Amino acid sequence: MIDRQFAINLSRGLEVLRAFNPADQLLGNKELCERTSLPKATVSRLTYTLEKLGYLLKVDRLQKYRLGPGVLMLGYPMLAGLEIRHLARPHMEQLATKTKWTVNLGMLGRLEVVYIDAMRLDRRNFLKPDIGSSRPLLTTSIGRALLLASSEKDQNAILNRVKITYPAQYRKDLHHFNRDKVFYEKNSYCLSLGDWEPNVCAVSVPLRVGSSDDPTIALNCTLSGSKLSQQEIHQSIIPHLFEAKHNIEKDSGRIFISRKY
Repeated sequence: MIDRQFAINLSRGLEVLRAFNPADQLLGNKELCERTSLPKATVSRLTYTLEKLGYLLKVDRLQKYRLGPGVLMLGYPMLAGLEIRHLARPHMEQLATKTKWTVNLGMLGRLEVVYIDAMRLDRRNFLKPDIGSSRPLLTTSIGRALLLASSEKDQNAILNRVKITYPAQYRKDLHHFNRDKVFYEKNSYCLSLGDWEPNVCAVSVPLRVGSSDDPTIALNCTLSGSKLSQQEIHQSIIPHLFEAKHNIEKDSGRIFISRKY
């Protein structure tokens, strides 16, 4: 079935921009063709246009492109407008102080969790994702918390898109989601013991903040090299995580009421 509302050219331009990542900051037209499966002529027109608009910068010496300042300018209004980042920060700091774990705030992207804030007070814990970076939904406890906070209809739709778009990842990680779904129903939080990276522990909870129009948000704590058992995590970390969740949701409720009226 053809979606006549879908803008193919815009979609292709965004595909080109998404092909860049921290490990591959410089890409030529040939590499972009390989990554996007788009025809050479199409990629050539798109990179030319995106450069003219400031979303790509051309490195003439290498005949390659890097992301331009226009991409950053595009994301800034969205990031600056997330009230949850400002009200959650003091509670994240308290949580990081009490647990010595890295504390992260993430939101539901299309098929991934996107980090919108992070707090690390203990430098021995190397985990601290960059703001704007992403991780797979099914592999991470924060991704699974975001998915479980969605309606059953949305969960099924997202899982189906992951299955189609990333079949290998879907086959590898679906059991993590199914296991955590049962665990979440009993404990109200998601748990990862090396699911994403070996020796990395993570616990996550969705936040009930704002209205149904606001993005789905989750809070998590992560620690590298932890030897804590599941029971020890439940006793020493989870009470502080739930306290932070409660306080953020309480403060968010006050802001939402004032915004509503």
